[in-house]
Amino acid sequence: MPVPTPFHGRTAVLCESYDWRSWAGYLAVSVYEPSHEREYYAIRNSAAAIDVSPLFKYEISGPEAARLVDRIITRDVTKCRVGQVMYTPWCDEDGKLIDDGTVARLGENLFRLTAAEPNLRWFTDVGYGLEAQVRDVSQELAALSVQGPNSRAILKQVLTGVDLDGLGYFRLAQGEVAGVPVTVTRTGYTGDLGYELWIRPSAAELLWDALFAVGAGYGLMPAGMVALDIARIEAGLLLIEVDYKSAHHALIEAQKSSPYELGLGWAVALDGADFIGRRALRAEKARGSEWAFVGLEVDWLSLEKLFAQVGLPPQVAGRASRTAVPLYKNGRQIGQATSHTFSPILKKQIAIGQVRRTYAAPGTPLEIEITVEHVRQRARAVVVQTPFYNPPHKKA
Repeated sequence: MPVPTPFHGRTAVLCESYDWRSWAGYLAVSVYEPSHEREYYAIRNSAAAIDVSPLFKYEISGPEAARLVDRIITRDVTKCRVGQVMYTPWCDEDGKLIDDGTVARLGENLFRLTAAEPNLRWFTDVGYGLEAQVRDVSQELAALSVQGPNSRAILKQVLTGVDLDGLGYFRLAQGEVAGVPVTVTRTGYTGDLGYELWIRPSAAELLWDALFAVGAGYGLMPAGMVALDIARIEAGLLLIEVDYKSAHHALIEAQKSSPYELGLGWAVALDGADFIGRRALRAEKARGSEWAFVGLEVDWLSLEKLFAQVGLPPQVAGRASRTAVPLYKNGRQIGQATSHTFSPILKKQIAIGQVRRTYAAPGTPLEIEITVEHVRQRARAVVVQTPFYNPPHKKA
């Protein structure tokens, strides 16, 4: 049975919809209000607070901590300075993705990794024989994501000891809220300006109250998983067990994916340390990948035509879909869209997924399966680069 997060005392009273879901064994709000629209637009136009405490969190420390992290992740941790955060995948020996997350360098020999799935056993096995310790600190840290154009202005009035104007993209700093230590990272899962705050669970509600006392004047709202799902698709960000299946959970080889097949080749440092899966990924790099990650824009006139045949307008107000649908070229299936949604800010139907590499070039016309009144149809779509939404203020 899901258990409450450290912020539950605040989120529960605000959840008017009573719409909850289980996230890593914790209760997570799907949507606070009857509909998600205001929460979504808070992310894009003002600011939103999202409880991300269910993330798994691991600390790696010891004289050979950096060496262990280099064995786990596909990035080159020697290029990660103290105070820096890196997004990274990690793989099995065959170069297939196990999970993805962030690694923050808190000290010369101290790292914190976040993950979507439990990874303690894997990290410990990889570190066998090294002078490094892996510790699961998931229950020792509450985490709150503050995302949106006004997030910096709000946090500048809440946090002390942090130069938020000087805190760069994917950097971290140590500060305080009402005298309580808090780590702030300029990271998030929305593709917008945003920060994630890491604090001891007993102070979670104190942080929440301080944020909303200031944030009321900036349009700060709590946001749930439904709004977050739309935002992360607009940002072209992957979701485990939706856009890819963990190599530890896949039942057959065909269900596994490599970083190159998921658009994460930029996060693979083949010239770095001998990480798990490097040999397989080096061979794949040389021969080329079978699959490629793509963004898709669905042709609006094509959608209108399909719905008009049954006397309906296109349905655009719903939640994002996590159900994979086929993609076609010349009548033959050549891939699948794994996540798709109507983007409220772009006013477009968009999707992310995988296609055979031959069809991955931007501008390639395809067809996507659309169900209209229980009948499967095909609408025109075109391959585009991601992210779909990439505002300048995200990194400014």
